[in-house]
Amino acid sequence: MTYRSLLLLLSLVVVPLISHSQEEALEIIQKANEKYRGRSNYTEIKMTIIRPDWSREMSIKGWSLGEDYSLMLVTDPPRDKGVAFLKRGKEIWNWQPRIDRAIKLPPSMMSQSWMGSDFTNDDLVQQSNLVTDFDHMFVGEEEVQDRDCYVVEMIPKRNAAVVWGKLKLWVDKSEYMQLKTEFYDDAGFLVNTMYGLDITDFSGELLPARLEVVPEDEPGHKTVVEHLDIIFDVDLDKDFFSIQNLKRVQ
Repeated sequence: MTYRSLLLLLSLVVVPLISHSQEEALEIIQKANEKYRGRSNYTEIKMTIIRPDWSREMSIKGWSLGEDYSLMLVTDPPRDKGVAFLKRGKEIWNWQPRIDRAIKLPPSMMSQSWMGSDFTNDDLVQQSNLVTDFDHMFVGEEEVQDRDCYVVEMIPKRNAAVVWGKLKLWVDKSEYMQLKTEFYDDAGFLVNTMYGLDITDFSGELLPARLEVVPEDEPGHKTVVEHLDIIFDVDLDKDFFSIQNLKRVQ
């Protein structure tokens, strides 16, 4: 067999395996994403920002419709009450009641901390899309919290407006829950790890009721998100996600 014939044979064997792995990884992420979002949803959460010398709590309401529309409203503490964030496609708006103004956030602000937490603006408002803005690769299977998980590595596509240099997700095989996510910077260093804990039935869907984000190099820092309620397939339309409603919603 000639060298050229050998290369051709390897391409026929190896390329389909790689292609299959990429397709499988994409399907896993699609299912995990759809499970969390549903067609539409309403959520109530409590966020606790923990630091070595202090902690702070916030209460938040959220609404979403598909991939392109979401609205988050801070309802407590009083000094932050009324602050809201709106996503319409790739546009992100922030309503600041103290100055009675809606501010359009540029892509450069997506990597900044969300309200002083360990989440970035993009993590919470999700300007980037886990399905369309990344290339996906199935890299193995591991056990997390006594549950068998797929492990998927995600690399941003070229020119995609993505904060992170790489994501690595552990997705439960049976329920497609995201039980662990690692966030890496452009240099390949681990920055944050998010854990999905306290599996709970929300509207017939099993999901982690508690998310914990732990920075890699900041001892004593952590942000905890507790889902108090999630209701799927609520009656929402695109008009709800308007800048005008961003000012009015409570």
